[in-house]
Parts: sequence; structure tokens; C-alpha cells
Amino acid sequence: MSVKPGRVTALTLRAGYFILGILMLVLAFIGALLPLMPTTIFLILAVWCFTRSSPRLETWVLNHPTFGPTLRAWRDQGAISMRAKAMALTGMAGGYVVFYLAARPGIWLALFVGLLIGGCAFYVGSRPLPSAPSDADHGAPPQKSSD
Repeated sequence: MSVKPGRVTALTLRAGYFILGILMLVLAFIGALLPLMPTTIFLILAVWCFTRSSPRLETWVLNHPTFGPTLRAWRDQGAISMRAKAMALTGMAGGYVVFYLAARPGIWLALFVGLLIGGCAFYVGSRPLPSAPSDADHGAPPQKSSD
């Protein structure tokens, strides 16, 4: 069986998702150490990549004692906890203040960046809060859907 030039094989695609997932984990680790760099978005992207490439690493990230509950709430419900919302919104506001004071942008750039950050803040604020896990789910590993 030969592969036509320019055709992406399933194995190549899976390897690409795996490498991208590892890169997202590295960025999340850096974000956990640096105060101005986010962590959770990179973990969400890593889970997305590992869902397509490595069920073992997907399970490992989703069962992580610190980040797992947040990632499972996002994956299963599209939910963000009140604490995470407060931290994200505070970080966005602080980031805008630092941008404004450090860059001294013109009015149009300041408005554009403000609207961009405001849109992101609206999205984060509009996400539902996670529902409390049932006793049957508590501590159970995430179930893999059989699509």
C-alpha cells in the first residue's frame, strides 16, 4: 500500500497532535511558574490534543490532583469556577492597566485592546459555574465516550 504525495496519514496526524500536546504541557508548566502567563488554557489545549493522539496522557492530565477537576468541569460542562473567573478577570484587568501604563498607546489602540480584553472577559464571565459532582462521580476517573 503506497501513500500518495501530499496526503496526510492518520499516524502523521496523530503524531502531530501528540507533539502539539506536549508543547502545550510545556507552556502550561511555564505558565504555572510565571505569574503573567496563563496555565489553564494550555492544559485545555493539551487535553484536546491528547484526546486525538494519546488516551493515556489525556487520562493523566484529566486525573491530575490540582488541574484535573478544573479541566473536567470545562470539558464536560463548559464551566468555570467562581474562583477561576475572579482570577481570570482580575488578571485581564491588571494586564490592561500594565499595558496602558507601560505602552502609553494612542486612543485607537487603547480602545481596540480594551474591546478585545473586554470581549474575553465577557466570555469568561458568561460561562456557567460547575455543578457539584454526584457521590457516584466523586473521585472516579473520567469516562471515555464511545463515539
